[in-house]
Amino acid sequence: MPFKIVRNDITKMNTEAIVNTANDHATVGTGCDSAVYKAAGYNELLKYREEKIGFVPEGDAFITPGFKLQAKYIIHAVSPLYMGGDQGEEEKLRSCYRKSLQIAKENGIKSISFPLISTGGFGYPKEEGMRIAVDEINAFLLSNEMDIFLVVFDTKATQLGEKIYPELEAYIDHNYVKEAREEEYGDVYFGSMRPSEPGYDRYLSNAQMIERRTRRNAEAQRREMADFSVQAAPSVGAVPKAVKPSFMGSVFKKEQAKQSVSDEALSLDECCDEAPFFDFEEQHESKLQERMKHMSDTYSEYLMYLIRERHMENAEVWKRAIVDKKIFSKIKNNVNYHPNKLTALCLCVGAKLNLDESKDLLARAGYALSPCDKTDIIFSYFIENEIYDMIELDIQLEEHGLPCIIS
Repeated sequence: MPFKIVRNDITKMNTEAIVNTANDHATVGTGCDSAVYKAAGYNELLKYREEKIGFVPEGDAFITPGFKLQAKYIIHAVSPLYMGGDQGEEEKLRSCYRKSLQIAKENGIKSISFPLISTGGFGYPKEEGMRIAVDEINAFLLSNEMDIFLVVFDTKATQLGEKIYPELEAYIDHNYVKEAREEEYGDVYFGSMRPSEPGYDRYLSNAQMIERRTRRNAEAQRREMADFSVQAAPSVGAVPKAVKPSFMGSVFKKEQAKQSVSDEALSLDECCDEAPFFDFEEQHESKLQERMKHMSDTYSEYLMYLIRERHMENAEVWKRAIVDKKIFSKIKNNVNYHPNKLTALCLCVGAKLNLDESKDLLARAGYALSPCDKTDIIFSYFIENEIYDMIELDIQLEEHGLPCIIS
């Protein structure tokens, strides 16, 4: 694979060259710049920069030896400081990638690792920086051969990945493995065997076993509550000493059902009067009516409605989704336009939809989230858990051996 996004420390990448995010003057910055200098040999690299390179303008690049790094070369891209986006930052950032790749080509370099240039201490928005990186790398690879790695590494990203991975594994196991086993073995384990038979648990995943235990506990609680209700029932003609229910809205809080019987008898009227009933019409009727108006919307119309409902800007959505602006414009300007499924999934993330909204939107383009497709399950996990990060999602796809979207 000539282009791959990985989570790693760029100073540990075993490629012929790595790219550093450099300052225009011979000074060492924070983040990637500092890490590269320390790993390569701070004094040696700084001295080389001072004596042989000097000042280099933003958007330009230069090459130095790798010194103590595994990489033979360091290509230093002089990164633009983000000043709001209207000071020529995009062209300078694109130039960093172009000139770094050109220098690599001129030096016969066959493999190179890039950080997400300018997205750390230089302040460039991460999703926009990723889109520019992908654009320039793919454009270069159309006419050149080189192994290119885009390295995502920071404390936040690493912590997020460490948190996501075990939970995602359980989610995939619960939503995918059972269906795969049923398809492979038919009814051998899950049809003809009864849950009470010895050895049944061997064929259940951890997540499924937890689910079984949860159902058992819930059933035991229901039986216990039923027994308690019978014991607390009043005799004929007596004023019932009822268990006083506790409500949150109109929802009965089950965990408070088993209260001590009051010393003073409560009438049923008194009990019911104290329950503050939920006023559905006041809080949700207008929203429901508004949603009903969009029952016949096409994919394009419904997406635009959901974006407006969230008070989002269109650019915010397609940038977070890392979807090409031209494709988004086609969706926006043609009510009958149907994007491909991956684009439709990415826009669910970009618009920060919940799982039900995502399913509804996808259905309007003729798609569904399949329980037998790992890509769909990973998207479902991210959406269900409100992790609207396409870069991390793409890394998880790669780590699970699935085709990546961004690269």
